[in-house]
Amino acid sequence: MENNYRCGWCEKDDLYRDYHDKEWGQPVHDDRIMFEFLLLETFQAGLSWYTILSKRENFRSAFDNFDFERISRYSESKIQTLLQDSGIIRNQQKIRAAVSNAQAYRKVREEFGSFCSYFWSFTNGEPIDNTPQTLADIPTSSALSDLISKDLKKRGFTFVGSTVVYAHMQATGMVNDHVAGCWKRK
Repeated sequence: MENNYRCGWCEKDDLYRDYHDKEWGQPVHDDRIMFEFLLLETFQAGLSWYTILSKRENFRSAFDNFDFERISRYSESKIQTLLQDSGIIRNQQKIRAAVSNAQAYRKVREEFGSFCSYFWSFTNGEPIDNTPQTLADIPTSSALSDLISKDLKKRGFTFVGSTVVYAHMQATGMVNDHVAGCWKRK
């Protein structure tokens, strides 16, 4: 790290700093990791990302290490078990969305060969660099996230509004929203 300056949102504590420094904005081309971020982002809807990050290991354990194949086959009994798991967000709609989204995820993989191929096709395989000067310059959605959200919904995904999709794009490196001066800009 050539300087210590980071995007201001991650200065809360080590959990945020580690996430910023090691993951946020790194281009993801692994379907399991891409699904992990999608699942976590859908659970984040209406909550803080910090809440989700602090429960991430619990989510990993509860959702079989984010194995979309296994999640796509969850039974009603497994859903009821998840609803009792205090280590995750026990929202019935979001838990059921995780299962149905895993099913839709598999279908996209069948059609495109991988979910990453599908998702990155919206940017022609290249990250979009927004070059924000300050945190205030970072949008919560974009015309592209609107488009992807609509396409995901058409394919059967839920809890994938434009804001969720944009956050997913940031997390998986499709969008570089590190602010000017942040050591991760490069």
